[in-house]
Amino acid sequence: MADGMKTELVSAIHLQEVELQDGPADKEQGSSSNNNTGETFTVEEAVEKIGFGRFHVLLFVIMGSANIVEAMEIMLLAVVSPEIRCEWRLDDWQVALVSTMVFLGFMVCGVLGGYIADRYGRWKVVFAGFVWSAYFSLLTSFAPSYGWFIFLRSMVGCGVAGVSQGFVLKTEFIPAKYRAYLLPLATIFWMTGSMLIIILGMLVVPPLGWRWMIRLSVTPSIILIFLFKFIPESARYNVSAGNIQAAVETLQKIAKMNGASLPEGRLVEPPVSERGSWRILLGSSFRRTSLLLWYSWFVASFAYYGSVLSSSELLEKNLLCVMDAGREHQVKHRHEDGLCYCIPFALSDYQTLLISCLGEVALVPVNICLLNVLGRKMSLTVLQLVAAILFMLLNICTTMFGFTVLLFLLRSLVSMNFNVVYIYTAEVYPTAARSLGMGFCTSFSRIGGMIAPFIAQVLMSQSVISALSPFAVACVVCALGNFLLPIETKGRALLQNS
Repeated sequence: MADGMKTELVSAIHLQEVELQDGPADKEQGSSSNNNTGETFTVEEAVEKIGFGRFHVLLFVIMGSANIVEAMEIMLLAVVSPEIRCEWRLDDWQVALVSTMVFLGFMVCGVLGGYIADRYGRWKVVFAGFVWSAYFSLLTSFAPSYGWFIFLRSMVGCGVAGVSQGFVLKTEFIPAKYRAYLLPLATIFWMTGSMLIIILGMLVVPPLGWRWMIRLSVTPSIILIFLFKFIPESARYNVSAGNIQAAVETLQKIAKMNGASLPEGRLVEPPVSERGSWRILLGSSFRRTSLLLWYSWFVASFAYYGSVLSSSELLEKNLLCVMDAGREHQVKHRHEDGLCYCIPFALSDYQTLLISCLGEVALVPVNICLLNVLGRKMSLTVLQLVAAILFMLLNICTTMFGFTVLLFLLRSLVSMNFNVVYIYTAEVYPTAARSLGMGFCTSFSRIGGMIAPFIAQVLMSQSVISALSPFAVACVVCALGNFLLPIETKGRALLQNS
């Protein structure tokens, strides 16, 4: 009798110990009434089960608006170049150096921002990028000299590198079948930012000057700093960092907003110890992809900013149909204290830039069709080949209407290419190195952005065809490289680890 009671007591104690051990684990795994079933699910399965809803609309608007900030800071250079050229009596290479310094800041901070985002979270990096870029952009408007201007703009580029990680944060919340539709539509926000800065230049620069244009351009960044609190940290990142409870809470909030539910069971996914490691990018699984992507990003930026700055330069210096540019195409008028190397934009020039910006969204339906029909790899190949043809067509002497049409189509193509390479990069790398992979890619893209001004703004004055040919050749070589990419990500789930 005593032995029986002793056995029951020992069993009861053992059972209580087991319950105490299981309790915290169940809570960490997102305990619910479903836990007793023994079923489990992953973040990918949860994201697909929740589907598209109100949360994704909010995500699309707020994170898409990050593209407005990025576009305004980058496109500002095309609008402000004629003004600072005149104010500080700058030569062509000095104007080009402004763009180069911005992209240098972007390049250095791109890799650093990607590493921090993979190690410590995407949200922190994007928020810090908003604050940093807004602060230094505002300081730029008080720059007393050319030297201070390029230093402060390079700091702005560093902040924009952090803002660009918002694309990763956004991608990690979107179900696979919606990515090919939603992500290309983000081009609308980039176009909005480009148009806003051009309209600001048209309305503010003539009466108040470029400094007030920059001050007003900071407004969207300040608004987004306050709106960004509605966006949670990536559930995929939290899982990779071992913070299962935070991931479950985030997924539950999203499911509630969307009127959906999580899959049955507990969220079970192992943490990733090697997060933010360059070894993943250059390991056997991704080495070829990484090397080809780095060049693809280089050319995407080289071609995009080449098209933007070339159009600005052609208009500013009146180089359309000019075979041998003389001194008159570099000097607009004389001052008592010397030559003024600038041609301020006329109203018609602003209008041409506005129309070309519309080209960035005009063919979004074509972009979506290419992604869903041809896939990512073939879309990149086709877009680069057609862009090369359009670069060469700009050499043809035509009317202002014809030039505007060509520029419209070219901006459409290079914008679509940038869009597709963003999507492919976010899809091809695992969560453990997705932000770092994006950081490396954006840094290589800024090398293209650094080189583009010296060709589009310096070489253009010597020969239009010599300035446009490098962009066309780079696009053709890149198209061949894109065709050799080993992985197609169309319809594929996002990898958690390699």
